[in-house]
Amino acid sequence: MGDNRNGRVLVFSGRANPKLAEDICRYMNVSLGKSQIRDFSDQEIFVKIDENVRGGDVFVIQSTCNPGNTNLMEMLVMIDALKRSSAKRITAVLPYYGYARQDRKVEPRVPITAKLVAKILETAGTDRVLTVDLHAGQIQGFFNVPVDDLFAMNVLVKYIRDLNLENLIVISPDAGGVERARAFAKRLNASLAIIDKRREVANEAKAMNIIGDVKGKVAFIVDDMIDTAGTLMEATNALLKEGAKEVHACCSHPVFSGPAAERISGSPIKSIVATNTIPLPEALSSSPKIKILSVAPLLGEAILRIHRETSVSSLFD
Repeated sequence: MGDNRNGRVLVFSGRANPKLAEDICRYMNVSLGKSQIRDFSDQEIFVKIDENVRGGDVFVIQSTCNPGNTNLMEMLVMIDALKRSSAKRITAVLPYYGYARQDRKVEPRVPITAKLVAKILETAGTDRVLTVDLHAGQIQGFFNVPVDDLFAMNVLVKYIRDLNLENLIVISPDAGGVERARAFAKRLNASLAIIDKRREVANEAKAMNIIGDVKGKVAFIVDDMIDTAGTLMEATNALLKEGAKEVHACCSHPVFSGPAAERISGSPIKSIVATNTIPLPEALSSSPKIKILSVAPLLGEAILRIHRETSVSSLFD
């Protein structure tokens, strides 16, 4: 018979988040696919797949987090290598989908880069996409292949519930995140407040108005990602000023770029709960304020269900 891998599930990983890929494989009880990835001296990326993938159902795990362009290019090169090695189906697993914030034209003569990334992934040979908490749900429509957008909410809600915080109120940091915050509040049996931020003059401090009563309550800010943590810091201060007892935050994607580490360390925020879709920057890896929960079981289960052609949505029933 030889080495017939037809229909076998194969998982490969780029260099963005190898630890998550290993955890996913452990959950699935499969070994991580063998490949070589290295950079030429001019930073061009070289990939070689070190095992037979012909006829295989292949999943490539790569978050397009910082350095986003390099990680995206690496993903594309891997997909091309697998395509040319006769993989039967290639699923791009992007725990964090970079460029997702550029999902529409907010001013004249700007790109819609989230759509461009979708087109590039398809052109490279992606047959389907698996991701976690897309910044905007409509990005699914930028693809002409199936997209499974998983929710990290179940993982986060379970942890928050187990904290048994009294007088909990869920906070949406802006009007755009109300739907997400409402879903959290409903599952946590908590009330909801919204922060309305306005910049009256360009480059001047924002006016933060809190819609809802936070006095004496434990505030939990809910967002899909925390980047430089600027908005988070302003929201924390505004909530404490309005009489909140303490402030916590949670997000799916801990981007934590630029001054984020410094801001979080020096801030009155009590804790930040996030998932491991993005590896934590060195500066924050030992921070007592940050709690990282794993989405490996969630992604592993979704991969198994896609492979077996069973329902992924029932994961969230």
